Amino acid sequence: MRPDTPADHTTEAERLLRTAGQYPEDREPLLLRAAAHLELAGDRARATTLYDDLLSGPEPAEPFLIRALKAANLWEYGHEAEARAIITGVRAARPAEPAPWEITAETLEAHDELEDAEATFTEAAGLLVDPAQEITYTLQSLLTGRHRVRRLLALPHDAHDTLADRLHTAAVPLDELHDPKRLWALGSSDPAELQAEITRLRTELGSYRTALSRPFPVAVLHWPEAELDELLAAYPELEAEYPTYRAHLTDIEASLRELAQSGTPNLGIVPATVPSYEAFAASEATSPATPALLPQYTTTLAARGLATPWPPPRTSPCWCGSKDTYGDCHGRDEGPKR
Repeated sequence: MRPDTPADHTTEAERLLRTAGQYPEDREPLLLRAAAHLELAGDRARATTLYDDLLSGPEPAEPFLIRALKAANLWEYGHEAEARAIITGVRAARPAEPAPWEITAETLEAHDELEDAEATFTEAAGLLVDPAQEITYTLQSLLTGRHRVRRLLALPHDAHDTLADRLHTAAVPLDELHDPKRLWALGSSDPAELQAEITRLRTELGSYRTALSRPFPVAVLHWPEAELDELLAAYPELEAEYPTYRAHLTDIEASLRELAQSGTPNLGIVPATVPSYEAFAASEATSPATPALLPQYTTTLAARGLATPWPPPRTSPCWCGSKDTYGDCHGRDEGPKR
């Protein structure tokens, strides 16, 4: 169940901290996720402590991401000067991944520093975006954020804005979605205008990065065929979840496409094995035959950084393990194949 209250988020943070103790090799992603939950619980000082622990220990895998998240958190509870200094350092380091850039730019945007936010987005786009290469979801998110800030500043479209428009596939165009005058529609007495604005806001909320989705994927579980055969042989109660291997593959791709169409960001696939699933069930004091355990297992694997981003480039091997490229396999528009 997704946490909804501060107490729920605190409980989830504690669970992740315990898991980090069980899996020290996955300490970094688990502590980052715990920190995100603590932020949502309102315990920002403790979240900062987790960020500091990660930065002061062994060299982290994603130091600029951690620093960007720490800056965003610090600014939210009154430590603006320190947050600004961290953001300046992140920008000066010119990280090669989009996430630190986007988080720092969004932090500036959230505090009405629109010119600096636009400059950060633009610097990142110039460094990371090559229109001749396939644009990943994280780069598309960066371009969308840049488009939003430039629209607020009434800046004219440039090549990167045009690229963001082309990549955007939702029903509401980016220019309309990011129109500053949209807020005026919320004061309208015309039900049709209000409904139209609600539709636009839902589209925007569906595509916006939440605190939990920023560094961690929303993942779907993939059982390789041999593992699925072993799972169902040991726990036939799960056959209702996985009628056939082909249906399992079809459901994975369909679920991810549906999530993508709804605007859910940062999607991924996590590989499952029977031994790790049984170990997880034991740690939760639950029978592996319990279907409700499967989503928890998926979330834990994703939090440990084991998810593969989806969709892969169309010319890369398909996620299902076939010898075909994704574009010729499950990425085909006419539907997936085994």
